[in-house]
Amino acid sequence: MHLDVQDLKNFYYRSALGRRAQTVIRDELKVLWPEAKGQTVAGFGFAVPLLRPYLKDARRVIGLMPGPQGVMRWPHQGLNVSLLCEDTQWPIPTGQVDKLVVMHGLETSENPSALIDECWRVLGPGGRAVFIVPNRAGLWSRSDKTPFGYGRPYSMSQLDVQFRRHQFITETSFSTLYQPPSHKKVWRKFTNLIEQTGHNIPLIKAGGVIIAEVSKQTIAPVGPGLREKVKRPLKALEGMTAPIPGTAGAQGSTSEVFD
Repeated sequence: MHLDVQDLKNFYYRSALGRRAQTVIRDELKVLWPEAKGQTVAGFGFAVPLLRPYLKDARRVIGLMPGPQGVMRWPHQGLNVSLLCEDTQWPIPTGQVDKLVVMHGLETSENPSALIDECWRVLGPGGRAVFIVPNRAGLWSRSDKTPFGYGRPYSMSQLDVQFRRHQFITETSFSTLYQPPSHKKVWRKFTNLIEQTGHNIPLIKAGGVIIAEVSKQTIAPVGPGLREKVKRPLKALEGMTAPIPGTAGAQGSTSEVFD
C-alpha cells in the first residue's frame, strides 16, 4: 500500500530527519550518476527529491507518482514535470528512458513483479535503474516514524533474485543511512560520523536503506542462419543458357578461318 503524497512531502521537506535522509541518499546517487547530460531521467514512487541535480542538463526529467499515493507539483519553481500514473502502466514509450530511480515504489506496490517489468520496458538499450528500498536488517524498516517503515523490506540477496528474474543485472548494491530513525536533535550532531563509520566497516550492512543499481539485459537471438526464408532470392546467373556440347570446338575452328 502506497503512502500518501502529503505525508511523504512533510517528511522530506518539512522535517529535519527527512531532509537529512534526502541528502544522504541523494549524495550516494550522485556518486553513481554524476551527470545525465542529454539523457532522459525518470523517477517512480516518490523519487523527485533525488532528481533535482539532473534538472539542468538532462534532456528530460519525469516524476512518476502512483495513483494510490497521489501527486504533487514538482519542482516548486519552474515547469512541472510530475504526473500521476498507474503502478504498471506508465505513459512513456518503450525504450525511452536512460536513467530510472525508484524510491517508495517497489516495497509498497501491490504487484512488484509487474512493476519491475514496467521498469525494464521503459529503459532503453544500456539503460540503468537505481532501486532504493528499506533494508530488512536495518533499524529504519522497524520504525513507522519514517516512510521506510512501511511496505516490504528487502535484503540484498532478495533484490538480486528479483532482478535476475526480470532480465536485470545487478551492477552494485550497498546499504546506507546508518543514523537512527529518530527525530531527536542529539543524533543529528553525530550524523556524519555515524554515516562514515557505517561505510568504512564492510561487515556492517545494517543501513536503513539498500541502494541497488541495475542494468537492462537484452537476450540475443539464438540460432544460426537467417530467421525467415527469402521470398525473392537474387538469381545471379538468371538468363544464362546452358553450354551446348561441341560449342568449344566450333569456336576453335572459326578462329582458324579468320587467322
